[in-house]
Amino acid sequence: MRFTISILTMFVLLGCGEDPLPKPKAYLRLDYPKPEYKQYQSSSTPIVFDKNEEVSKVNVRQLQGETKTVGIDLVYENLQGTIYLTYKRVERDKERLITFLKDAQKFTQEHTRKADEIVEQPYLNEERKVYGMFYEVGGNAASQSQFYVTDSLNHFLTGSLYFYTKPNYDSILPAAKYLENDIKRIMETVKWQ
Repeated sequence: MRFTISILTMFVLLGCGEDPLPKPKAYLRLDYPKPEYKQYQSSSTPIVFDKNEEVSKVNVRQLQGETKTVGIDLVYENLQGTIYLTYKRVERDKERLITFLKDAQKFTQEHTRKADEIVEQPYLNEERKVYGMFYEVGGNAASQSQFYVTDSLNHFLTGSLYFYTKPNYDSILPAAKYLENDIKRIMETVKWQ
């Protein structure tokens, strides 16, 4: 009996020490490779832009029912997302350009039901004749980033970022920010042929 009490006393005395401290909050660390860009041109469109080497696959397709409209999908398998680009010919038709602009803006505004906010960032490059708008969509919307660029005469390019998962803004934010930089790079480097 004395032996048992001695052992219990020893455990109590040895077990008492410093007060326990809560563990600090941990954050998920996601390391994405530094982007390396190369110029990309599809034989189906008269545009050239820089494409991240992380793009695992490029799908080019003629959109059904629409003349002179080409879809280009930049697939990021490692990030489980795709930047969908759509190229349309304006053909110096002011009404056609206005329709394209309204459609691009309407498409972005459709996300307001799920979005917490939509931040517009105008883009203008007089030297290369590239004018457009970048939209950053906050919250659990289906698409986190969208844009359009045009030369106002012949060319119109839109793009949207989608992930292969149910939208959860907190979870996809790091990947969305990484691909947002790729979208801005496309806007900054697009050239009309």
